[in-house]
Amino acid sequence: MRYRVDLRSDTVTTPSEPMRRAMAAAEVGDDWFGDDPTVNRLQERAAEVTGKESALFVPTGTMANQICLRVYFRGTGHLVVTERASHVASTEVMSSAVLSGIAYKTIPGDRRGQIAAGDVRAALEPDEPYDVEVVDLVAVENTHAPAGGTVMAVDDLRAIRKVADEASLPIHLDGARIFNAAEAAGADITEWTREVDTLMFCVSKGLGAPVGSLVCASAELIREARRLKILFGGAWRQAGILAAAGLIALEEGPTRLHDDHERARNLAAGVAEILPGTVDPAAVETNMVYVDTEAVGMRPLQAVERLADLGVGATLVSGNVRMVTHVDVTDEGIALALDAWRSIARETGED
Repeated sequence: MRYRVDLRSDTVTTPSEPMRRAMAAAEVGDDWFGDDPTVNRLQERAAEVTGKESALFVPTGTMANQICLRVYFRGTGHLVVTERASHVASTEVMSSAVLSGIAYKTIPGDRRGQIAAGDVRAALEPDEPYDVEVVDLVAVENTHAPAGGTVMAVDDLRAIRKVADEASLPIHLDGARIFNAAEAAGADITEWTREVDTLMFCVSKGLGAPVGSLVCASAELIREARRLKILFGGAWRQAGILAAAGLIALEEGPTRLHDDHERARNLAAGVAEILPGTVDPAAVETNMVYVDTEAVGMRPLQAVERLADLGVGATLVSGNVRMVTHVDVTDEGIALALDAWRSIARETGED
């Protein structure tokens, strides 16, 4: 289906003309052998930007997370401590089980999906008298997508880092949208990345590239991550064609994220005016808008389907209608989306 404005996710973006030209002209090699020069440049740049020793370019965010989780695990049936609705513990939970035999010990977050150091400390308490739980890793997500693209405070992560250190545990950061978090907080991404052992971020979401994510860590961990990438089926060949777009995304994408955030706030304010009580504009921290249509007696899936009929792409996440702004969404697109919501509001009133 072609939408007049596609707000389903920031993964739906199309490559820019400069990206297409760079992809067509990319210098390539064989990434399995490690000799694709464009991939290598992207990996070096990603490591530099995140303040890590090394980086690895992989096809998807899920693969990136699963590599980072597996690299720490000492045995199947061991646990990751993380927030209950986090991407790794929800969308990726079956991948973790199938690929690595990983299970999760989850912590209910607050209304923003955030957890505190005390929550992590409690989750790491020994399971006496049974003594069967083994925790190998703590994982955090920033921004927290299922909770609405919320930003984890740097101080909260530092406190969690202290608890993890006391337990001699590493921390992994699912930073798929870490650049959105940095833009919203007015901070450099290294404020978060220096507190974790591994992290991943996507160039294919808010940064606007067509494909790819980066795993960033120490050189030793990346050596093992590369082995896992091959075992998980990610040993692509002339991947420099995609890395070329990733390089442009990494350099240019962060500088325009404020536009996405502003449009998300405008969208939320408009929906709140059209359907009062369905969305709190103050809760929009980055590029995601969650609408509770149950508040006006409409099932969320029904609203998603009706929006699609009106040419607006949206998705159902966490029991709400989710809309995500990105590089391909203009002010005109926001106006189109609000017109669709007005039509829905009229229909709801008539019903």
